[in-house]
Amino acid sequence: MKFGKLMIAAALATSSAPVFAATSAETDCQYQADVVQAVRQARIDRVKERDVPDHIASKNPEWPDRYDAVVPLVAPWVYEMKMRDVKGNDLSAAWNEMCLGQ
Repeated sequence: MKFGKLMIAAALATSSAPVFAATSAETDCQYQADVVQAVRQARIDRVKERDVPDHIASKNPEWPDRYDAVVPLVAPWVYEMKMRDVKGNDLSAAWNEMCLGQ
């Protein structure tokens, strides 16, 4: 999980906006958790992994555009889990807790 967090930080750092300049750590972690929830829901809705970024973008998510880069980084983590684990666990809350603990 730590490696995934580093990849997301790197993706956000390479976006056009500063990573943490305008947002607090809590807000940043919540946006990341929102991305995880969107990917989780796509998996539950049986969206193919390769279609997840376009599927989520078509829903006009409420997070800042730079978090769109996180979707393809989180999708493999969610899609490698067994469906019962995806459905039975609040991945968003777990991600938010892990993020805030960093």
